Amino acid sequence: MTRKQQTFSCKRRSFLQYSFMGLSAFVGNSLLLPNISNASPLGLESIGDLQAPDSNGVRLPKGFSSRIIARSGYDYFGYSWLAAPDGGATFATDDGGWIYVSNSEMPYGNGGAGSLRFDKNGKLIDAYSILNNTSRNCAGGHTPWGTWLSCEEVDAGQVWECDPYGKNDPVLRASLGRFNHEAVAVDTNTMQLYLTEDKMQGCLYRYTSNSLDKTGYPDLDNGYLEVAEIIYGEIGALRWHLLPDPQAKDIPTREQVTQSSGFNGGEGIWFHQGAIFFTTKGDDRVYTYDIKNNNLSIIYNAALYISPVLSRIDNITSNKSGELLVGEDGGDLQIVIISKEGKVKPLLQLIGHDYSEITGPAFSPDGSRLYFSSQRGITGRSESGITFEITGAF
Repeated sequence: MTRKQQTFSCKRRSFLQYSFMGLSAFVGNSLLLPNISNASPLGLESIGDLQAPDSNGVRLPKGFSSRIIARSGYDYFGYSWLAAPDGGATFATDDGGWIYVSNSEMPYGNGGAGSLRFDKNGKLIDAYSILNNTSRNCAGGHTPWGTWLSCEEVDAGQVWECDPYGKNDPVLRASLGRFNHEAVAVDTNTMQLYLTEDKMQGCLYRYTSNSLDKTGYPDLDNGYLEVAEIIYGEIGALRWHLLPDPQAKDIPTREQVTQSSGFNGGEGIWFHQGAIFFTTKGDDRVYTYDIKNNNLSIIYNAALYISPVLSRIDNITSNKSGELLVGEDGGDLQIVIISKEGKVKPLLQLIGHDYSEITGPAFSPDGSRLYFSSQRGITGRSESGITFEITGAF
């Protein structure tokens, strides 16, 4: 697949379907998360404790099951599933099925992204590449117009807009800046993009388009990038500063604005109901930014617990009822639920994957299946990644 600098047409954007699952907004400065949604929560007590590992090495509550849907290097429909699978998302198809997209965090131009396509019954029916010849494609994010933004986690990393359906070539979105990109989320109200940076003093960025197309979506080639400053302390109001040189020709973006605030290893990011949620692995925190009220708060901080259930925080998503699900890079190799009341409990755990990390958690469009990968599998090598599907009472 080539790197054509083409623009996805308005017609194409209208055709692609919005497919990510809902998440209730979390507000306030405590670990208590108000139940804004009318949907019934998953209920931490109802799912029970994790059982002994199944034949795939996955510990799950009773009533849940796992299957392996892809292994790195294995051939699926003429496509070799990518090594070091990382960030992921799902997209609905017009035949009632869906697509799971995953990045490849391989270095030196060996990264990219690929798609696994399922029919309406969950049968794998196709697999193909949607991005090649890029480096350390770590996380990224889905867009409301049905594309995947794949982020390069290198110092001069960029963002590529990819077609999960494999019909359009990927497009470099240079206006989203050059830095150690981790993940991106789109505010569907303002059509602004929020981006994290995986550095010890990484920043939180915001992209604003100078115009919207006739479908109401932003121009990703014509806009400006800003960096956040926490005005006082570690939480509270933010001030946004225009970034002088998003291409970082002379100075890294995180060093261009002296007032900008550093976050210790920015990781996954998620948007819903007027709020941005993002994680920092260096200090094991989950932040929320209430956009309308311009307020940053911390909804989970592992330092407040003697024996934290959730550590080595990485990718983030939510279930259909609006509870956060956070994957671990190391730690106990769990996906942990953060309930709307601020309670935490493991949903699953990998056994025997000691030198791996959990990546790319994403629900199928109907919320009935959870996908994720063990990036380096049981051998600890990037070529040994395993991609899973979980079913149960989600």
